[in-house]
Amino acid sequence: MPRFVIQQHAATSMHWDFRLEVDGTFKSWAVPKGPSTDPRDKRLAMAVDDHSLSWGDFEGVIPEGEYGAGPVIVWDRGTYENLREEPMGEALEAGHASFWLDGQKLRGGWSLRRTGERRWLLVKRRDEEADARRRPTSTQPESVVSGRTIEEVRKRG
Repeated sequence: MPRFVIQQHAATSMHWDFRLEVDGTFKSWAVPKGPSTDPRDKRLAMAVDDHSLSWGDFEGVIPEGEYGAGPVIVWDRGTYENLREEPMGEALEAGHASFWLDGQKLRGGWSLRRTGERRWLLVKRRDEEADARRRPTSTQPESVVSGRTIEEVRKRG
């Protein structure tokens, strides 16, 4: 099963990097408000450069002066299943992907839909895992790897 990872990243501004393993790399989007488990929320997801698969395990502080300087934690990770018949790379190229996340914090169906050149929307699908009351980015701030919060990584590296 291909992997996904969501890294909370306090660079110029706080955001969550949403990454899907596709064709040997992580396709990546910066999600300013983080993922929502409420299907009514349409989260902006800005496409960013692909990242190597080794990046999915990174947690720590990117040094000042480097691209993306600031603390990073692995907020969630797991595997995903493509819910469409076309391969994931083709679905993303066409501008619409649907997938099922099986993570430590997030589960269920999700969609990514391109709305502009680099602009996408990340939306939770209506299924048994949807929950309008749950706010995992604020109620579960800890890393699934170290148990530390972004602030603890910022202070201790």
